[in-house]
Amino acid sequence: MRLSFIRPISCYSVSSPATSVKLQKPLFVRPPTFKTTISDLKKWHLWAKSLTSSVGSTFLELDNGPDSELLLRELNWLVEDAIQTPKSFLQQPHIKYNDNSSVSIRASLEQLYMLWKQRVEERRPFQYVVGCEHWRDLVLSVQEGVLIPRPETELIVDLVNDAIKENEELREGLWADLGTGSGALAIGIARILGSSGRVVATDLSPVAAAVASYNVQTYDLEEKVHVKQGSWFEPLRDNDGEFVGLVSNPPYIPSKDIGGLQAEVGRHEPRLALDGGASGMNDLIHLCNGAVSMLKPGGFFAFETNGDEQSKFLVHYIETKKQGNFSKVKMVSDFAGIQRFITGFRGR
Repeated sequence: MRLSFIRPISCYSVSSPATSVKLQKPLFVRPPTFKTTISDLKKWHLWAKSLTSSVGSTFLELDNGPDSELLLRELNWLVEDAIQTPKSFLQQPHIKYNDNSSVSIRASLEQLYMLWKQRVEERRPFQYVVGCEHWRDLVLSVQEGVLIPRPETELIVDLVNDAIKENEELREGLWADLGTGSGALAIGIARILGSSGRVVATDLSPVAAAVASYNVQTYDLEEKVHVKQGSWFEPLRDNDGEFVGLVSNPPYIPSKDIGGLQAEVGRHEPRLALDGGASGMNDLIHLCNGAVSMLKPGGFFAFETNGDEQSKFLVHYIETKKQGNFSKVKMVSDFAGIQRFITGFRGR
C-alpha cells in the first residue's frame, strides 16, 4: 500500500510476551516536525479536492460508501489534524499569504499525497488514515487490525450506566469487555465505575490488545483497566463467577455477507472482528453460554448483535436453552430503532 520511496509514518513499538506490535500514533498528536511552503500545501489541497470531487456519488451507489460531500469534510478534518495552524489555512482564505512562507505539518507532503490517495482510490477508512476515531467524549487510537468503534456501540455504556443506577453494587465490581478492539467499551465503562470497580478487556488479536493498552494509558486508566490477549473467556478463567458485568460487541456478520460490505469495511477492517460464522451467531452463542459461569448472581450483561433477527433468536435461546440462568432478558433498540442489543441479569 505504501510507496517505497516515501518515508514511513512515524511508529513506535510495544512489546508483549507473544509479539512486538508497531503502533501508529494518531496524526494529531505527532509533533509538527515537517516543513513545506504555503504554495506547495495549496497545490496538494487543490489536487485532493479535485480527486475527491471526481468521486461524485459513485461509491454511494456502489456499496453505500462515502460521496464527495462527505469526503470533502474528511479532507478538512485531515487538514485540521495535519497542519499546526489549520484555521488560518481553512477558514481565512481572504488573507493573502506569502506563498513561499513556511508552514509546519505533522506528516510530510509526500505522506499527505499518499494518505489521501489511499483514502479515495483504495477506500482506506478515514480513521486509519488519521489514526484515530472520536467516540463518545473520547479520541481513540485505531489502525489496521483494529475494528473502528461505531456510534451505536456507545449505547452499551449507557446501558451499563442504567444498570449501575439500579444496583450500586455493580459500580464497585469486576467487569469484562470481551473482544475489546480499541478498548472503547472498557474505557467508557471504567470511567463510570467507582473507586473499586475494575475492567478486564480481552482480545485475541495482538494488534487490538496493543492498541487498547495504548488507549487505556492515554486516559490514565491503567489502575482500572487490565488488557489481556486471548480468546473470549480464556484469559478470565481464574475469575470464574466473580464478574458483576460482561459486555461485548462481537463478530456477528454472516460469512457470506462479508464480500458485500462497504469497501472501507470489507477490504480493510479485520475479518476476525467481523465474521460471525455461517449465521453470524457463533460468537454470540458462545458469549451467552460463557456468561452462565462467569457472572455472579445478579450480574449484568449487554451484547451487541446484527439486529432484530439475531436479537430475537438470542432471547429465545436464553429463555429455552439457558432457562433459569438469567432474568429480565430483553432487546434494546439502537439510534435507528433496530433491536441491536440484548441485555439481562444472571439469576440469583
